[in-house]
Amino acid sequence: MNRPKPDDFFKDWKEREALAEGMIPLIGKLYRSNNVSLYMYGRNLVNRSVTEIMKAHRFVRQIEKNELSEFETFPVIQALAAMDLGPAHIDIGKLTVLFQQQSNGRSLEEFLQQEIGDDIGSTRKPIPQPQDVVLYGFGRIGRLVARLLIEKAGGGDVLRLRAIVVRRTKSADDLAKRASLLRRDSVHGSFKGTIRVMEDENKLVCNGNEIQVIYANSPEEVDYTQYGIGNALVVDNTGVWRDEEGLSQHLKCPGVSKVLLTAPGKGDLPNIVYGINHHTLTGDEKIVSAASCTTNAIVPVLKVLMEDYGIVKGHVETVHAYTNDQNLIDNYHKGARRGRSAALNMVLTETGAAKAVAKAIPELAGKLTGNAIRVPVPNVSMAILNLQLGRDTTVEALNEFMRQKALYSPLQQQIGYTVSEEAVSTDFVGDRHACVFDSKATIVNGDSCVLYCWYDNEFGYSCQVVRVLEQMAGVEWAIYPKGL
Repeated sequence: MNRPKPDDFFKDWKEREALAEGMIPLIGKLYRSNNVSLYMYGRNLVNRSVTEIMKAHRFVRQIEKNELSEFETFPVIQALAAMDLGPAHIDIGKLTVLFQQQSNGRSLEEFLQQEIGDDIGSTRKPIPQPQDVVLYGFGRIGRLVARLLIEKAGGGDVLRLRAIVVRRTKSADDLAKRASLLRRDSVHGSFKGTIRVMEDENKLVCNGNEIQVIYANSPEEVDYTQYGIGNALVVDNTGVWRDEEGLSQHLKCPGVSKVLLTAPGKGDLPNIVYGINHHTLTGDEKIVSAASCTTNAIVPVLKVLMEDYGIVKGHVETVHAYTNDQNLIDNYHKGARRGRSAALNMVLTETGAAKAVAKAIPELAGKLTGNAIRVPVPNVSMAILNLQLGRDTTVEALNEFMRQKALYSPLQQQIGYTVSEEAVSTDFVGDRHACVFDSKATIVNGDSCVLYCWYDNEFGYSCQVVRVLEQMAGVEWAIYPKGL
């Protein structure tokens, strides 16, 4: 057997490294000039380093058992950069594999034009006018949504973060402290870019985005038109109001048109899990809920299983990272058990996610129970689905079914997939999926199964929030390759 010499490995690495370097300006051009974001099997390639791009290629080996080479993807990126494309999310890895399998004698240019050019070429639908966005509250979710909106603005996205509303503190350097929390995050790392603090005008300038910081104790105190803001979408991150009556306070403010709640809505508020029931929005809704992080994590998996296997009944147990409403050390808390130290205890508590599923999938009403255990980690949670399906299956069949749904269905943004036997919670910090299916943990016994789904309950959920926000603003993304 002729083994490659060590020099051969190094030469191959340097050649692929050079190609990855050449991809960066092409990926950037597509992003900034055409509002096209490129991915590698769900991993974002925009604003990534050479090594990160190369690692994304290596990741394909785990999922498809066939490492995709930069030699194969680089020509595809070159060809895309030469096309007249509009707003889209294009998975370059899947598109390259599709070309290899289905080119049928067509040149790369012919293949790309026929596959995607007619949809997002020069005849594409014009994108809507820029939409003002206001963040009401600036906690964990608020700051991550801010990061995402600022990131997307670099590609010409129509959502513009114009203002942040917070309560004034007694601190003389309040604005600087809030900027610092946006700049540095113990879980999600540093802000990718620059932040300028303009104390005299109560403004932050983040990667060129001018953001007004408004101090107010209640919505009724704010007149957004005074700041040149109009027809704004308000994202309420506080969780103080979760029903129509409370959230309607925002609509009384001059300059506001719609409200999005980043928590489960009560009463008749539409609870939207993007990818599942976002299409039910007509555009006339004034107040919408993005549901909870756990609901967003479990609903996509339950949806695909229900449609193919059927679900008779089940129980959902969430192993959830602690949150800011728990006590750091033992102290009084109005909730049961939550007064005990979050950093030292597993805390059994309730979750409304199982019942909330019915708002997105009415067919599952009354079929699921649920509970939650808060555990001493700051981020990334797990949903354990113990289900009785409508028919028998096997571990192999169920895993392959979920792999196909994660990689090639319309829910490829919502469902991720891992085959790693070494995966632990920190591996999923910053994952943009609503959940990641852990195939190595699957248990099947006839028609009964136990499934394990990781989810970044902060960043992954924030990505879902922004997707709902885009839907409310009338932004339509083309996604390629299309789902099965």
